[in-house]
Amino acid sequence: MDDELNLPKTKISVPDGLELITLGAGCFWCTEAVFQRLKGVESVISGYSNGIIENPSYREICTGTTGHAEVIQVYFDPKIISLHKILEVFFATHDPTTLNKQGADTGPQYRSAIYYGTEDQYKIITDLVDQLNESGVFGKRVVTEIAPLLSFYPAESYHQDYYNLNGHQPYCQFVIKPKVNKLEKFFKEEIKS
Repeated sequence: MDDELNLPKTKISVPDGLELITLGAGCFWCTEAVFQRLKGVESVISGYSNGIIENPSYREICTGTTGHAEVIQVYFDPKIISLHKILEVFFATHDPTTLNKQGADTGPQYRSAIYYGTEDQYKIITDLVDQLNESGVFGKRVVTEIAPLLSFYPAESYHQDYYNLNGHQPYCQFVIKPKVNKLEKFFKEEIKS
């Protein structure tokens, strides 16, 4: 089955007891701020995945020509939060029905994407996307890219922990804060104290 799913031959090192999922939902500053607040999430790293060049810079990513998506890597404890719950938050906090666009951010680097590392993750992801499409909850079909994680490059240090360090900035107040508020409203049981 691994060959069918085109899983990478080299596995990414994940600390014992944790799982890893890589998510793209537009600007990684927004996505990082949401997932850092969930119980069971041990760490979140902003970066770039599944493109055609090695070690891309933010400037290169912004051209939309590298093939990379702006993503976050979420390391989580499945005994505290399930992948299914993480995906529920993912689908509730961005628009998975727009191709290469989230809000004012446009280009392939802002695509909705889930990059998995195991066969079990693939099944959970595709089952949930099928349920979402069948229910018609979004009014349109989900266009989220579902693919194996082939590469990940951490973003420059000034992108890491952006909202927590720059929450007073206008972008944070007008774009990121509403997403965090939505998380707090609809997933309050999942929020760290």
